[in-house]
Amino acid sequence: MERIKIVDINAPELLGQTVSVMGWVRTRRGNKNVQFIALNDGSTINNLQVVVDLAKFDDEQLKPITTGASLHVTGTLVASQGKGQSVEVQADTIHVFGTADPDEFPMQKKGHTLEFLREKAHLRMRTNTFGAVFRIRHHLAFAIHKFFNDRGFFYLHTPLITASDAEGAGDMFQVTTLDPEDLPRTDDGHVDYSRDFFGKHTSLTVSGQLEGELGATALGAIYTFGPTFRAENSNTPRHLAEFWMIEPEVAFFDIHDNMDLAEDFIKYCVRYALEHCHDDIEFLNKMYDNTLIERLQGVLQQPFVRLAYTEGIEILKTSGRKFEFPVEWGVDLQSEHERYLVEEHFGRPVILTDYPRDIKAFYMKQNEDGKTVRAMDVLFPQIGEIIGGSEREENYDKLMSEIERRHIPMKDMWWYLDTRKFGTVPHSGFGLGFERLVLFVTGMSNIRDVIPFPRTPGNAEF
Repeated sequence: MERIKIVDINAPELLGQTVSVMGWVRTRRGNKNVQFIALNDGSTINNLQVVVDLAKFDDEQLKPITTGASLHVTGTLVASQGKGQSVEVQADTIHVFGTADPDEFPMQKKGHTLEFLREKAHLRMRTNTFGAVFRIRHHLAFAIHKFFNDRGFFYLHTPLITASDAEGAGDMFQVTTLDPEDLPRTDDGHVDYSRDFFGKHTSLTVSGQLEGELGATALGAIYTFGPTFRAENSNTPRHLAEFWMIEPEVAFFDIHDNMDLAEDFIKYCVRYALEHCHDDIEFLNKMYDNTLIERLQGVLQQPFVRLAYTEGIEILKTSGRKFEFPVEWGVDLQSEHERYLVEEHFGRPVILTDYPRDIKAFYMKQNEDGKTVRAMDVLFPQIGEIIGGSEREENYDKLMSEIERRHIPMKDMWWYLDTRKFGTVPHSGFGLGFERLVLFVTGMSNIRDVIPFPRTPGNAEF
């Protein structure tokens, strides 16, 4: 008999039929005549109630059925007379695949803290909370691919191992086959990377953007979606050392096109989640954040505010609010500033543009004022910055001038500069940190709770 997933068990044609279901026991309760087993197979937040008539089974057969045990149940699917479910299975046979000793299985009790569950990351996906979070994560990933595919973008796989630092931050994980106990040295005492595997100093990528620009200037519109790595020693609820980034890059796009794409994209993802993850989002709304659904719907109801950085600074300075980090023109906005603009002043997402040239990356297109660049950050409630992007500087001379002004070593970046020498075009793009999107859609408060296996300073289990 073919197994039926619990997410599909409510099909009307199955009522009265013998069905085969498999899953893990969430709870078992009952009396001396009948027992009720809540079974879940991971396909849905909703458990399936299995009714066990004790007259059909002996005690030894049922003894191993405890929370966490895995079962194969066959029985008749009937309309439920009890509350909390529309159908239930009246069990005819129960086979125990695997037991879970109540004295050892750490998920026996309810009400574990999220911090405790992070310490049990190999088992936390079996809880309702993390089942919901990771199903939503899956649907958002699918929505991202669908959004770009349906709009004619090409999915480009950019390298994880790179010799370039797109952000200029320097906080990168080194990739090497050299023996740390016996490093080869040059005559002047530096490590001789010519003897390394790639013949040069290489690291794990912090961004696929620069390579993505190569794709955009050949294919027109591309997007990347893959892991990125930052060796920033930040042990906070907002930082990960390994995380996933989505980075579209589009030829013949200016900053206004870029803002339109970013707003359409993020609204599409939120709408998709509300339509396809309703039960999971409703559960998280009930258990963790009772304003979650209202906040998600609010994103869809109004256009995003588009605001120049200079105007944003004036709003913050005249707000009467005393911020932890003082506000002056030229400073990089902190989360408290971004959230004030979004949550208190405007009450909706904000796209902040035209940042000071000196606090943004070298590749951003310079405005005519000589002081600002065509940058854009999408600011969201609860999160702050969720997207960062810009129109890129397509003029070779201006780009080289900025590189020289900042003393950026570009000896390994000739390939990037060639895009400005051969058929240069206006082009734009942005980056979305996937975990920040999942954080917003799930209402979770710690970024470590929206990625299956978080990589943070001092933590690289599994």
